[in-house]
Amino acid sequence: MLGESPAFLALLEETSRVAAISKPVLVIGERGTGKELIAARLHYLSPRWQGPLVKLNCATLTESLLESELFGHEAGAFTGASRRHIGRFEQADGGTLFLDELANVSLRVQEKILRAVEYGEFQRVGGTQTLSVDVRIVGATNVDLPAAVRAGHFRADLLDRLAFDVLTVPPLRSRSEDVLALAGHFAVEITRELDREFFPGFTPAARAALLDYAWPGNVRELKNAIERSVYRTPAGEPVERIVFDPFASAWRPPAVTPAAEPDAPTASNPPAPTNPEPALPCDLKHEVARLETRLLEQALAQARHHQPQAAALLGLSYHQLRALLRKHGMVTPRRRRNPADS
Repeated sequence: MLGESPAFLALLEETSRVAAISKPVLVIGERGTGKELIAARLHYLSPRWQGPLVKLNCATLTESLLESELFGHEAGAFTGASRRHIGRFEQADGGTLFLDELANVSLRVQEKILRAVEYGEFQRVGGTQTLSVDVRIVGATNVDLPAAVRAGHFRADLLDRLAFDVLTVPPLRSRSEDVLALAGHFAVEITRELDREFFPGFTPAARAALLDYAWPGNVRELKNAIERSVYRTPAGEPVERIVFDPFASAWRPPAVTPAAEPDAPTASNPPAPTNPEPALPCDLKHEVARLETRLLEQALAQARHHQPQAAALLGLSYHQLRALLRKHGMVTPRRRRNPADS
């Protein structure tokens, strides 16, 4: 875990503080922000650090398989269960159990998790013996769990039990000070993997592109983009072009979006015009600004917020695009770079 931004350092401080208390913790954050690394930090800074750290992604299993993976099963519990299986709760006894994608767990399995968390007791699937374990639960999700409770998808009592403390991992776009440090780290790693002598660095244009990008995939996307860019750059040369989108190509086939079947037009439900024009009289300046904003948003979305690519889609230079973004209030002020970065 690398970083020096205030948001990142505050997260590390919060993690270190709650690590010492053997209570359940929820780690909330967007995909690719490093929630599993936070779970590992919680474990290895805790008094349980010599015990096992057991991990399970709850989104990859059906309800029955998830129940078996969590609590184990006895031989003959179901078709194909030829022998006893030790579940993750037993494996994590004396240590930490990290449950990723926790919001995907069914209500029935949530009830069994609640009992295991509340009393430290459970039974294997198909078994009658009550087992006792000492396990610390760390759950992770990118879902708003209070909203899931209100929607009836998550148990309120389980949320209350798990949320002794909640660590929210900031997205990379809120950690702009960390982007270049992380990029350099990943670049050095892939340089070694490619068996090259050294990493020559990034050009000023590449650094600017890294700082301008919104990183919807966060640190995981940054790592992929850096590795791809270093790989595509000849050995010994600095990285000049950041390859944000590996699918970008002049021969890329057009996207096909299946159209939803509209309701049959009626007198009360007439067909909507495909390109509604503003009714006159109208405010010309307002309508032009609205059109410019819509096209800018469309180009940025298609270019995945890579501004030089968005400018090319609109037939603009990079500086013309930046001027339009500022004009319509669609760009956040960039931090002032240290001259030593150039």
